[in-house]
Amino acid sequence: MAYPDLHAFISKLESHGLLKRISTEVDAHLEITEITDRVSKQGGPALLFENVKGYNMPVITNAFGSIERMQLALEVESLDQIGAELISMIQPEEMPVTLMDKLKTLPKLARLSSFLPKHVKTGPCKEVINKDNPSLAELPVLHCWPEDGGPFITLPLVFTRDPITGRRNLGMYRMQIFDERTTGMHWHIHKDAAEHYRKNNSRMPVAVAIGADPATIYAATAPLPHGIDEIMLAGFLRKEPVELVKCETVDLEVPARAEIILEGYVDLNETKLEGPFGDHTGYYSLADQYPVFHLTCITRRKKPVYTATIVGRPPMEDAYLGKATERIFLPLMRMQLSEVVDMNMPPEGVFHNCVIVSINKRYPGQAKKVMCALWGMGLMMLAKMIIVVDAEVNVQNVSEVMWRVFNNTDPRRDVLMVDGPLDALDHSSPLPHYGSKMGIDATTKWPEEGHTRQWPGDIVMAEDIKELVNRKWQSYGLGI
Repeated sequence: MAYPDLHAFISKLESHGLLKRISTEVDAHLEITEITDRVSKQGGPALLFENVKGYNMPVITNAFGSIERMQLALEVESLDQIGAELISMIQPEEMPVTLMDKLKTLPKLARLSSFLPKHVKTGPCKEVINKDNPSLAELPVLHCWPEDGGPFITLPLVFTRDPITGRRNLGMYRMQIFDERTTGMHWHIHKDAAEHYRKNNSRMPVAVAIGADPATIYAATAPLPHGIDEIMLAGFLRKEPVELVKCETVDLEVPARAEIILEGYVDLNETKLEGPFGDHTGYYSLADQYPVFHLTCITRRKKPVYTATIVGRPPMEDAYLGKATERIFLPLMRMQLSEVVDMNMPPEGVFHNCVIVSINKRYPGQAKKVMCALWGMGLMMLAKMIIVVDAEVNVQNVSEVMWRVFNNTDPRRDVLMVDGPLDALDHSSPLPHYGSKMGIDATTKWPEEGHTRQWPGDIVMAEDIKELVNRKWQSYGLGI
């Protein structure tokens, strides 16, 4: 059974010894961040702060802060199995030809339809409704870092709708608290919600869920192709549909079992200076103009838990959300680039600054072909550096990758420089959102690629000697 809500996930974490309750009074201003940062860097547990100064609402952080917790959140033994299952559903082993073949696909189609959201009349998120005088002051929103522009909601599930097609989008965009009724809405120009915003001619309704079942929280971070419903992805991950309920003051639907719902709107003609914010790059993202969210209603559970994530110099909790994306979407990448063996987006590269891929190289120039293909693939367009290595290289071992890069590349021949779109958080480019990107071909070079000298082999011990040493290891007194 899928987790019905955040509380069920918290109980599971606690039963596995992966959550620590903290009853000592803590401050939402900087203190929770400092505690979480230390615990996160040490590979520690999820933290449930039960006594937040000035609030009667507990705060949970670091809930997804390890591979083990991500697997528990998505209810799998390995993150790789999700992508494999997804491919098995959308790409059958054999294309249906006969009528009988087509009939055999019906169960899969029926299963896909079972992941569509389920609409309900009400839910726990409606236990308390405040339309008369809603105030953000009741929420223990964290002021994370000393130079932040203010407190920020850091794990919001932001719902918008395309005003032309009516399609829903779920994204995760930080929200700076300006006052009790307004926040910033930090959606970048490349994201679907920003596209919805540009299509509107006046006010655009927005709803924000804080705290939901873990699959729905993850789905808000997933880089899905344009027009694909994140709530359906959450249903696929949960193997049960997400229950949605209609908002009170805006024409949107939200998770019925969420902890807190913020309803409101943004106005096309209104922006405000938002930031700085201590971001997942490890630097403060710069202040800039962003839309303003106006609160019209708060609905919530009677006893909600406020969810937050702390980002900063990696590795942090978001590294594991990113690792889930890497493993889930790798098989989909292989559908278009069959030569790709594995991929790694190391935490130091903060997802969009470095992508490492290994390939089965079959022809000259293939590494550069892969770089260009990746830059043309959805949000992979924002990758500032792509490193390509041979199939036998373990891309998850960054030390091994760097060894190949430092030894196997001739800069003039093997470095590809291009100009294109960059992530809004890239502070190094001369212009916002646009600059240069680099591809590094660290594969073995062939004569057809202009390398007419002999290419040396790796230093590897013979297998029989390895086996001999394995048998004698303990007798050498070197065993552990």
